[in-house]
Order: sequence, then C-alpha cells, then structure tokens
Amino acid sequence: MRHNKKFNHLGRTASHRNAMLANMACSLIKHKRITTTVAKAKALKKFVEPLITKSKDDTTNSRRVVFSNLQDKYAVTELFKEISVKIADRPGGYTRIIKTGNRLGDNAEMCFIELVDYNDNMAKDKVAKKATRTRRSKKAAAEAAPAAETAAPVAEEAKAE
Repeated sequence: MRHNKKFNHLGRTASHRNAMLANMACSLIKHKRITTTVAKAKALKKFVEPLITKSKDDTTNSRRVVFSNLQDKYAVTELFKEISVKIADRPGGYTRIIKTGNRLGDNAEMCFIELVDYNDNMAKDKVAKKATRTRRSKKAAAEAAPAAETAAPVAEEAKAE
C-alpha cells in the first residue's frame, strides 16, 4: 500500500529524476522561464522553491547546500547575486505555472514555469487601458469627441511655447 506517499516519481529512477530536476532548475534560473509538461513543472516547483528560499541568506553553507543540489556554479552565482536580491521581500511563491495546452505529438499537457518577479508583462500595471465606451447613448459620445478635438490644439500650443 502507498498511503501518504504523494511524491511524483515521473517514471524515472531516483538518480535520473534528481539529475533532471537539477538540470531544469538550472535552466529556470538562467532563462527565468522554461516550457515543460505540467507534471514536471509541479515537481520542479517543489524542488526549486526551497533553493530560492535558501538563497536569501547568502552564507557559505547555504551556497554549498544549493550547489550540492544544482551542480552548476554559474546557476548558483546567478541565484545568489540577482534572483535573491529581487525576491528578498517575497515570503514564498517564487514560481508561476501557466498552462499552454496540449503537445501535438503525444497530447501531453504543456505549460511554462517562470520566476514571478521576472515576468514584465504581468508585473506592469494595466495603466494604458483604452477608455471604456458605453453603447447607451450616442449623444454622450458626440459631446466627448469635440472636447477631445479642442484639447489637442491647446496641447500643441503648449509644446510650441
């Protein structure tokens, strides 16, 4: 019986799984976003988030612990120099999984996993939204149009002076 055993083995031996997760974690740290299957992304999230938390404390021991998991000194340097500075005030939840649909070949559920603070599209506030228009009355829209036309020459005169 496998009661209370919730670890996803991903159909691999322990050594293969650890090597794969370490490789994916290094790619995620270097590129900030990778595309993979949903099952691997969920396993990677459990693997990489404790390492990112460990990187907040820049000591020799924490570097050694992270290096023992990743086995890539460039990824460790990137993690401790750039990523840990950017996520210093975040209490957890450093990665985001966004599903992208199914893969053509085998219909596997695909997604991309990314570091939350590095997605510029999601981080930007939606300030540049279009002015909302209603379809209630054409009279209100007609009144707004001449007001916009009179405001434009005033702005051009201010630029000229």
